[in-house]
Amino acid sequence: MRYRVRHRTAYRYGQSVALAHHLLFLQPRALAHQRCLAQQIAIEPVPEVTGDHVDCFGNPVRYLAIQTPHDGLVVDSWLEVETAPAAAIDLGATAPWEMLREQIAKGSDEDARAAAAFAFASPRVPLLRTLADYARRSFAPGRPVGAAATDLMARIHRDFAFDPRATTVSATLDEVLVARRGVCQDLAHVGVGCLRALGLSARYVSGYLRTYAPPGQERLRGVDASHAWLGVWCGGAQWLDLDPTNNRPASTDHVTVAWGRDFEDVSPVRGVLFGGGRHSLAVMVDVEPLPGDTPAPGDAQTPVPSSRV
Repeated sequence: MRYRVRHRTAYRYGQSVALAHHLLFLQPRALAHQRCLAQQIAIEPVPEVTGDHVDCFGNPVRYLAIQTPHDGLVVDSWLEVETAPAAAIDLGATAPWEMLREQIAKGSDEDARAAAAFAFASPRVPLLRTLADYARRSFAPGRPVGAAATDLMARIHRDFAFDPRATTVSATLDEVLVARRGVCQDLAHVGVGCLRALGLSARYVSGYLRTYAPPGQERLRGVDASHAWLGVWCGGAQWLDLDPTNNRPASTDHVTVAWGRDFEDVSPVRGVLFGGGRHSLAVMVDVEPLPGDTPAPGDAQTPVPSSRV
């Protein structure tokens, strides 16, 4: 599949901002099953300083500094990206989850040590006993980690309602667990927290998801949103990406932009302002297949759109 993605973020400030520093996580990762064909990022006002680097998780990041007074910020990203089916994983043949937990704890090899970066508590995902208790129903002794994590994904999808009005971007994991509802960001955090509470490695994945028009209706532009799911380490260099919002593994409908410990690591636009006061935010995302592309077999489902950047 080849997609054209537009992601527009517009801030309006109540007071003039004298100086601003921002990080943009808007450039898709280069993966074995994904490649970026083209990208352009327009910023208004034009920053005096820009620079590109790769962060500690391997994500491409753009830094910008605006050093003149301004009353708003618009970041407009256009990209074309190609996705292909990821290498198939035999869920029943993945390692028993206790074996992986031991490898992570001991740092038994280079892959385990790299995965261990995603096994600890993070600002948005504390280690909670309630998450461990919830996860254990899926993680019977000796169960392969791929099968157990997929079962956990299905249970989160069943037990937590998708509700764009239930939480805000600052909602805590405790609040989500009480409400049993939220958006893709919240459901991904629940899954990540469950896996880490058992001593496993799980990462938060940020990106885009192709959505579909209801039968008989034309697809609207600008109604998509950024999306989030999770990845669980299955041993070696193998990670399994799971989307609890839609109860399905990540597919060619998913465009991966960045991954980290939680949302704070990979927020599409983040920064520090001097001034500004109260502000308003408007976001528009559009994910559109390029002409001639059709979904791969098994991908032509109707995903739930995400709701938050």
